[in-house]
Amino acid sequence: MKDSIYHLIARGVDAFIWGGELLDTENLPEKPPAVFIANHLGPLGPIGVVSSLPLRLYPWVAGEMIDPVLAPEYLRRDFVEPRLKLQPPVSLQFSKFLSKITVPLMQSVGGIQAYVGGQETLYKTLEESMTYLKEGKFLLVFPEYAILGTDSMKKIYPFQKTVFRLGEMYYSSNRQRLGFYPLAVHESHKVRVGLPIYYSHLLEPAMERMRLKNLVEESVREMYQEMDQKFETKKIFNPHTS
Repeated sequence: MKDSIYHLIARGVDAFIWGGELLDTENLPEKPPAVFIANHLGPLGPIGVVSSLPLRLYPWVAGEMIDPVLAPEYLRRDFVEPRLKLQPPVSLQFSKFLSKITVPLMQSVGGIQAYVGGQETLYKTLEESMTYLKEGKFLLVFPEYAILGTDSMKKIYPFQKTVFRLGEMYYSSNRQRLGFYPLAVHESHKVRVGLPIYYSHLLEPAMERMRLKNLVEESVREMYQEMDQKFETKKIFNPHTS
């Protein structure tokens, strides 16, 4: 998909679905490559980020979302029944219909297949990501992992460390430090950009992955909490605000 078509679609989604606000734009990178790390917030996270950022993004996408065979069941389980409240057999029929739109769309935007578990699929995801980074692209990753538990106060699951392997891989490739940019997506339809956190080759790789994971996750949580407090305060003083 050409960049012009990507941005046209993003503007359309922003106009008809998201209609939000991008905060702290001064923190956006001046040039690629970089990796944006965001909280998922259900289906709102990807919609909000793609609609808000004025950059061409290449997202990590659940592997099932790009597989025409697996996509209907994934959509039924992850979106159609819990979000749209449809029940079988209508939910599966609608999921099959929806997958005929979402699968080619995910493929056309350059979605990178990301599967949970398995070393072979893990390295395939990382190697494909490295190809994009070497070409000077921006990646978008939602690393929350529900199985690790959740913080119901901030509606954010703990992050996985996998994506931060890209820091050491990129540095090994060209001796340049890769930046990870935290993004917080809030239900008020605001997206906030945090200060970048750069890979450091001074620590042992496993320790560095944990450092990056902790710092980026903390930044996303703090930005989300600040937006949440303002949102709740606004609702108190203006109960008609949604």
